[in-house]
Amino acid sequence: MLKEVIVVEGKMDIVAVNRAVEADCLITGGFHFNKKTLSNIAAAYKKRGIIILTDPDSAGENIRKFLTQKFPAAKHAYISRDEATANNDIGVEQASPESIRNALAKVHTLNLNPRAEFTAAEMLQYGLSGGAESSKLRDKIGAALGIGYGNVKTFVNRLNSYGVTRAEFMEALENVTPKNS
Repeated sequence: MLKEVIVVEGKMDIVAVNRAVEADCLITGGFHFNKKTLSNIAAAYKKRGIIILTDPDSAGENIRKFLTQKFPAAKHAYISRDEATANNDIGVEQASPESIRNALAKVHTLNLNPRAEFTAAEMLQYGLSGGAESSKLRDKIGAALGIGYGNVKTFVNRLNSYGVTRAEFMEALENVTPKNS
């Protein structure tokens, strides 16, 4: 049983999480939080801590940003877009138990005073920006690092805010970049 309470968007997300791990979950019910939902999340945050696990889409990202503002010490888990897509739908409920376990194994906490280790210029240098495959490459590296997908600005912010080291980044880059034979 996980110590923290996992915050997800919907009922089917809870079903998917429970197939993967034994954990208590709370549902946001989308972006329009009612007072009871926020009160329940606040109580879990104070008592046990929370892990935010939202869908890897724009709605999920907006929910994550809102919750992060309210609960800055919350932990974050990300499932890649590829692993959360099935049946022409994207969401936690589409992810395999293994993908959910992997995401929960790579939980991060946001640093409110991010470092300036990585820059957008470097993303261009490493092929993570400006190329036809840059978006896919960021998604793969984000999955490997457990920081999720984002545009270049979001990706750099996550690298710096989640304390990803240069060594971790280079290892992930090496592992997902096609080798020249």
